[in-house]
Amino acid sequence: MKTGDKYIMLEKYSELQQKALDDPEKFWGEQAKCLEWDKTWDKALDWNPPYAKWFKGGSLNASYNCVDRHIKGNRRNKAAIICEKEDGSCGILTYYELYREVNKFANVLENLGVEKGDVVTIYMPMMTEAIIAMLACSRIGAIHNVVFSGFSSDALADRINDSKSKILVTTNLLYRRGKEIDLKKILDKALLNCNSIKHVVYAKRGIEEFNLVSGKEYFWDELMGGAKSYVEPVPVESEHPLFILYTSGTTGSPKGVVHSTGGYLTYATKTMDWTWGLNEMDVFWCTADIGWITGHTYVVYGPLSLGATIVLYEGAIDYPEPDRLWGIVENHGVTILYTAPTAIRMLMMYGEKWVNTHDLSTLRLLGSVGEPINPRAWKWYYKVIGKEKCPICDCYWQTETGGHIIYPPIGIQSVPLKPGSATFPGIGIDVDVVDNEGNPVDANVKGNLIIKRPWPGMLAGLWNNDERYRAAYWDRFKNKFSTSDYAIKDQDGYIWVLGRSDEVLNVSGHRIGTAELEHELVSNKMVAESAVVGKPDDVKGEVPVAFVILNEKYRELPSNEVKAELIKHIRDTVGPIGTPAMIFFVNKLPKTRSGKIMRRILKKLIMGEEIGDVTTLEDNTSLEEVKKELEDFKYD
Repeated sequence: MKTGDKYIMLEKYSELQQKALDDPEKFWGEQAKCLEWDKTWDKALDWNPPYAKWFKGGSLNASYNCVDRHIKGNRRNKAAIICEKEDGSCGILTYYELYREVNKFANVLENLGVEKGDVVTIYMPMMTEAIIAMLACSRIGAIHNVVFSGFSSDALADRINDSKSKILVTTNLLYRRGKEIDLKKILDKALLNCNSIKHVVYAKRGIEEFNLVSGKEYFWDELMGGAKSYVEPVPVESEHPLFILYTSGTTGSPKGVVHSTGGYLTYATKTMDWTWGLNEMDVFWCTADIGWITGHTYVVYGPLSLGATIVLYEGAIDYPEPDRLWGIVENHGVTILYTAPTAIRMLMMYGEKWVNTHDLSTLRLLGSVGEPINPRAWKWYYKVIGKEKCPICDCYWQTETGGHIIYPPIGIQSVPLKPGSATFPGIGIDVDVVDNEGNPVDANVKGNLIIKRPWPGMLAGLWNNDERYRAAYWDRFKNKFSTSDYAIKDQDGYIWVLGRSDEVLNVSGHRIGTAELEHELVSNKMVAESAVVGKPDDVKGEVPVAFVILNEKYRELPSNEVKAELIKHIRDTVGPIGTPAMIFFVNKLPKTRSGKIMRRILKKLIMGEEIGDVTTLEDNTSLEEVKKELEDFKYD
C-alpha cells in the first residue's frame, strides 16, 4: 500500500491476516481458545455452501464464559455493569452479583417450563434485567429473541409468532425524556394474538398497580425471591442457536437472523479485543440499544466475555440538557465511547460549549457505528471530543455478520486513519468490491461489497426460512456473501462504505444511493443533518427530495439562497442527476428512540399516503413540522 511516497507498514495486522486467510481452520481454532469449552471441537469449520458449522463437535456455555469464569479470580468484585437511568440514579452490579442474578433468573425460567431449544422473547429497554434475562437464557440452552422496546404491538406480535416464543420477559414502563411510556398497553394488545406464549414475566416499574392474569403472568421480584442461587450451566453444541434477532428486509417482513453459540461468541470476543484492545482499567460504553445487534455483541457478549466494565444508560443522550452524554463519560470515567454518526451530528448542532464544561480526559478511544460517518462529523468527533488524542474506530458490520468486518485494528496495531473510511478488512475477513457480475472493480470505482469466504461470526441462517437465506445473501454472487452495500476500495486498500445498494433512486435510468446524497449534503458547512427520499416523477421516474437541518448560524439566511447553494453543491459533488427536486428545512427529523431516521415516514408524507404505525417515533413534533413544511409548499 502506498500513500504518496510513504508506505504504510501494518506488520502485526498483515501477519495475522495472512495466517487467517492461508489456513482459516487452524487460525480460528487457535482464536477459539479465548473461550472455555466443555468439549473441544472435532473440526473447526464444516463449510457446505451456504452453511457453515463452526467448531463442530465442540460444546460450551455462553453464560459461563461471560460470568462464571470471571468470579474465580480477581474480577469477582469488579464492576460488570454501571447502570444509569435518565433521572440520574445509578447502580452497579459486580461480576459476582451479576452471576447470582443470572443463576436465579435461569431457575425462574426453568420453573416456568423453559427447556433447551425453547425461545424466550425479551421486550425491555436498557435495564440490567434485560442483560440478566439474556444470559439466563443462554445458561439453560434457551434461545433469546430480543425485541427493541420501541417497536409497536404488531411488530412485537409478529416476532413472537414467527419465533414461536414460549415466554415473554418484559416491563410495564419505559422512561424517555422525563416521561413514562406505557408498555403494558402495547403488550396487552400484542398478546391478544400470541398463542405460543405460556407465561409473561414483568419487571415492574413505577408506583401504579396493575393486574396480572393468574397462572400466566408474574412479577420478576416475586419469582426471584424464591429462586435457587445456582443453576448448572448447560453445555450446548457449538452450532446450537444462541439467539434470533429480527432485521428489516427489502420485502417488508422482518428476517429472523440466527447466530450460533460457538462461532458467534468466539467472533464477538476476538473482535472486541482486536478493535479496542481492552485492559482491566477500561470502562466501555456502547450507546446502542440491546434490541439491535450492536447491543448484543458490544454491550453484552463481547465485553462480558472479556471481563470488562460496561456502562448501561436508559434515556436520551441530550436530556435534560445537551451535555448528558458528556456528563456520563466524565462521571463514570469512560475510556472508550462507541456511538452512532447520527448521535455525533446531533451533538455537533449544540456546539462545543456543552462539551467544554466536562472533563473528558479519561477517553482513550472513540468509536462510530451504524452508518458511514461523514468526514466533517469525524473531524469534529476527533478534535472536539477526543482532543486529537483518541483514534476513531469507525466500524462497519451488520446484524448478519455478528461483529465488525471492516475496522481499524487498534487493539493490535495503530493504523493511519482516513476520515470517513472504516479502513481495512477485519482479521480473517476476505472482502472484495465487485461489479454486478461479480468481477473485481478498479481502485476508486464504486461496486458491491461482498465477503468471499465464511467467518465465525456469520449468521447460521434465517429462522425457519432456508430459501430466503440463500436468496437474500448467497445466490447473487455464487456462494459469496452479499452485504447489499456499495463500497469503494481506494489505492491504499482503504474501504469506503457508501450505503445500501437496495436503497437507491432511479433518476432517468441512473441509480443514485440516498446515502450518497445525504453524505454530500452534510459535507456542506451549512448542513448539520439530512435525509433523502425518492418521489415519483412522470418524466424522470424518480427524483430526490431532501429534508435538511441547518447548523444554527445559517438558519437566519434567506431560504432561497441556502437552497441555491445546496443545489449547486450537489451538482458539483454528485452531478446534475443528483439535484434535489425539493429541499425542506426543518429543526428535527423523525427518528426512532435509537436515533435512526424514519425515512419511511418522510416517503409516505411526500406521497400523501397514510404513514401507518409511529409508535417507535422519538418526538411527534418532528412529524408535525414536516407536515407543516409540506403543507406550506402546496400553497406557495
